[in-house]
Amino acid sequence: MSDAAQLKELTSFLRDKNPQVRQIALANLLGQTPKGSPHRDLFYAGLRRGGLQQIQENDVIRDIKILCRDHLATAHDAFRALVNLTDDSLLVPSLSEPQFLKFVVSYVLNPQAILADLASMLLSNLSAASSVCTALLSLKVPILPDDRSPMKWFPVDSRCGTCPAPVPYPSGEPKEVLALPLLIDAFVKAAPGVEDKDLAKRTHKGELNFLSSVFANLSTVPAGRMFFLTPRSSDPFGDDVDMEYPLSKLLAFTEHKDTIRRGGVASTIKNCVFHTPAHRALLATEDEKVAVPPSTVAAPGIDILPYVLLPLAGPEEYDLEDQELLPAALQFLPPTKKREPDPVIRLTHVETLLLLCTTRWGRDYLRTHGVYEVIRALHENEEVEKVSEHVERLVNLLKRDEGPDTAKDGEDIINAAKVEESDDEDSKIEEI
Repeated sequence: MSDAAQLKELTSFLRDKNPQVRQIALANLLGQTPKGSPHRDLFYAGLRRGGLQQIQENDVIRDIKILCRDHLATAHDAFRALVNLTDDSLLVPSLSEPQFLKFVVSYVLNPQAILADLASMLLSNLSAASSVCTALLSLKVPILPDDRSPMKWFPVDSRCGTCPAPVPYPSGEPKEVLALPLLIDAFVKAAPGVEDKDLAKRTHKGELNFLSSVFANLSTVPAGRMFFLTPRSSDPFGDDVDMEYPLSKLLAFTEHKDTIRRGGVASTIKNCVFHTPAHRALLATEDEKVAVPPSTVAAPGIDILPYVLLPLAGPEEYDLEDQELLPAALQFLPPTKKREPDPVIRLTHVETLLLLCTTRWGRDYLRTHGVYEVIRALHENEEVEKVSEHVERLVNLLKRDEGPDTAKDGEDIINAAKVEESDDEDSKIEEI
């Protein structure tokens, strides 16, 4: 019997009643899932590209999806197999159908999910498809209030062999809520601190770093950008909580130790900056309340500039005059301060600054907040040619003279942003 025939025969054991048989069968098939494996076609049998036909799914993929809910060793291999196979868009329709997508998202949301990092990698691969981004933006998952959980709620659809339901089970009726705000909260709370080296003491079993890639993929589509740039309450049960921009929750991770997390957040920020009407809200400090047109809902400014500049800054000392221009977070940096080591992420931050130069207002804001001073020092130390070229473009934009033809660049777009300023007891809304 040929290798292909033996492997095909193994697939029938993926649904065996004996858990050890299922595990052994999947373990033997897993080696054929990476790109370039000789018998990888086995997993794509019967699937076709394009057309208007209904979602197709072969028996092997359906069984592997079910095995993601199995016991630890089997579920681990099932998630790994799907992560390997999703480099091909053929599987996207099958893996993004609502029930499975709800399970994967709910699983990632559960702090007790042992394989949450693998599940977030799967979401990252799937969200490279615009159809999955659309699905995620409207996806709702059922949750129950649970005061014993670090998240204060329990995602009902996360129950499986590696993620048992809490005991006692939370009471009440599940409420369907948008999944994306919950994913952002889980991403923030799962980030391990310096002191969290002991997994047993951490609130989350996974670090969820790959969710940053999901956010970056979502922000490539206009609806995704508007999600990050639309103020919302952080309470999924609708209690009165101050409104905030979802993007503001991600900013702190531009200096995180994990490259995946830093890179995904940097890309999300850059993609949001493509929406020029949001530039005032993106640069405004938390002391101002700003709306992003066409919305009239105001929230504290996102204040991205310190988080974009900080990774580009080194240990240089600045003249007192230059120092006063810098955002507070960049003043008096220690001599041990290091720049972002990844050239791709450095380039992403420089591109963000270039996009903020689209309007005259943006260029003037960067000039008066120490951007040139930081970029000049970066250029003196930059060794990667592509990054240097972009830095030179940025310097040219910031140092050039503004003539009559550039004086009103984007003025109508920036003026559309409403800024609400608190003045003691009086609140006033002014159109700037």
